[in-house]
Amino acid sequence: MTPMQFVFMLAAVITLGSALMVVSTKNILHAALWLVASLFGVAMIFAILQANFFAVVQVVVYIGAIAILVIFAVMLTRRVMQDRGSQLIHAWWLAALVSVVVFGGLVYLLSNWVGFWNLPPAFTNPDASLSQLGVALVSPNAYMVPFEVSSVLLLAALIGAIYVAFQKK
Repeated sequence: MTPMQFVFMLAAVITLGSALMVVSTKNILHAALWLVASLFGVAMIFAILQANFFAVVQVVVYIGAIAILVIFAVMLTRRVMQDRGSQLIHAWWLAALVSVVVFGGLVYLLSNWVGFWNLPPAFTNPDASLSQLGVALVSPNAYMVPFEVSSVLLLAALIGAIYVAFQKK
């Protein structure tokens, strides 16, 4: 195993372990913090794949903005939430079984693929793809509308959390 493969496996374990903790922890604030760790693992994978722009976007946008917005929303609505018993679904074992079977199937299929054990080639001209991505992000015919819609949706969610948190009873 090469050092890069070891670092990739470490990042994958951090990402998957954190994602498992997101869905299995009982405290919603802890789940949000585990989400930050999981997103950081994804940023590590982007950095390993030499997609530096996406690694930085992952850290700045997802960890720096989205995850912090989720944490603020949780903290603002904390008084409204009441513990109404167990938050665990009774058939959790069925979902875990399906997840393990799907994961096993994916590992089996990918292990038979020739390119599974090869490292990706280095980018020859990463600036060209980055400039194309920049043009696509601001083009009305590409990705500008989804980014604007998601920003309005996040703003509406934050305003709704503030309204619910400070509503007079």
